[in-house]
Amino acid sequence: MAKVTPRTLSGFMELLPADQMKMERMIAVLRDTYSVYGFTPLDTPVIESAEVLLAKGGGETEKQIYRFTKGDSDLALRFDLTVPLAKYVAAHYGELAFPFRRYQIGKVYRGERAQRGRFREFYQADIDVIGDGSLDIMNEAEIPAIIYNTFRTLGFRRFKIHVNNRKILNGFYRMNGMSEKAGEIMRTVDKLDKIGPEKVRLLLIDEVKMLPCKAENVMDFMAISGTNDEVLAALARYRGMDAVFDEGLDELIAVSAHLKEFGVPEENFAIDLTIARGLDYYTGTVYETIMTDHPEIGSVCSGGRYDDLAGYYTDKKLPGVGISIGLTRLFYVLQEQNLLSDETVSSPADALVIPMTEELGPAITAATVLRSGGVRTQLYVEKKKFKAKMTYADRQKIPFVVLLGEDEIRENLVSVKDMQTGEQRKMPVEEAALMIKNAIDARNKAPIICE
Repeated sequence: MAKVTPRTLSGFMELLPADQMKMERMIAVLRDTYSVYGFTPLDTPVIESAEVLLAKGGGETEKQIYRFTKGDSDLALRFDLTVPLAKYVAAHYGELAFPFRRYQIGKVYRGERAQRGRFREFYQADIDVIGDGSLDIMNEAEIPAIIYNTFRTLGFRRFKIHVNNRKILNGFYRMNGMSEKAGEIMRTVDKLDKIGPEKVRLLLIDEVKMLPCKAENVMDFMAISGTNDEVLAALARYRGMDAVFDEGLDELIAVSAHLKEFGVPEENFAIDLTIARGLDYYTGTVYETIMTDHPEIGSVCSGGRYDDLAGYYTDKKLPGVGISIGLTRLFYVLQEQNLLSDETVSSPADALVIPMTEELGPAITAATVLRSGGVRTQLYVEKKKFKAKMTYADRQKIPFVVLLGEDEIRENLVSVKDMQTGEQRKMPVEEAALMIKNAIDARNKAPIICE
């Protein structure tokens, strides 16, 4: 029978065990951090009715979606976690308490061209707060505080959360007679960090069909910079010219003040008028998070405020605010930049029990005691030479090897070898369990990311 060459499809990522453990650690940090802020976990189906998923889609979304039929059913794989959330909240409105705070970490699928750092199957890690009719501005300040604490826990130190408000942009365009083209202008300006101001100015003139003087007004406004207080002072000069602008400025001032109260230092957040987010459904505060030393990577966490989450599914007004981390892409970039730490435990076990005699009972008992003490333990019973057994432990990066030979069995002890230091000593198995557990807990406190 002809053999089929094993291969992974382009745009799909498979990791070796050690890297998969690092990915799992990142996911665990996200879950723990989100839970600290009172978010409930949510899991929605990967496959949905195409009609439901595409209710607010069309255009590029419909081109990228994985769609198929099964019998008479028109089905599709979810392409993000926001649309399934909208469906979920609309379907369970009467059973939920609002504000509804959820986090979801799951795979999504997009049939776009696979390229470096861009995947067709990838994990997203989302949090959202959904209100019933209204949602206080405090939530828009708490979201970047969660970003800050999440990234600090992962090990990031040099990152900046860029914050803006779409109402300021809409108000500015309205006071300058550009309202009809506001969406096009924002999508164009959103490319500033990728192509630079001169090319953006030309796009505004050539593609958005703006007069050169109007394009210059936009570019001058986007160039407002300085400390957060200096930017707010510069924006205050426009106050009184447009009601929407004034509302957006008040919200931005409130978010900036609350961020300080939430303990986010100014070195980690900046008011940035160039941040617009290309999606039209954002209506208020918007965020993008940039790694300071790697701006070429682009935003590693983005999101914002939207006023009508589930308008395609219900007449209820359900405003919300949320963020999304492209976890697979972030992991890929960190791996490529050698920023994933080797200090944390990335092995499938904390200890490997190796019996050195034909009698397996003491080794089984030792493994059972270790597991009862919270030590992830493998029992190696393959009939291999001692060197092969130690090579296995080394290749698996298992931190500790527990040996039971005739002397250990007679003395009712185990020999524990620290594979990192090479140190080996005898002790009761209960003491070994405590020692290994404490050592592993200490190692796992090391950040996943080393900048």
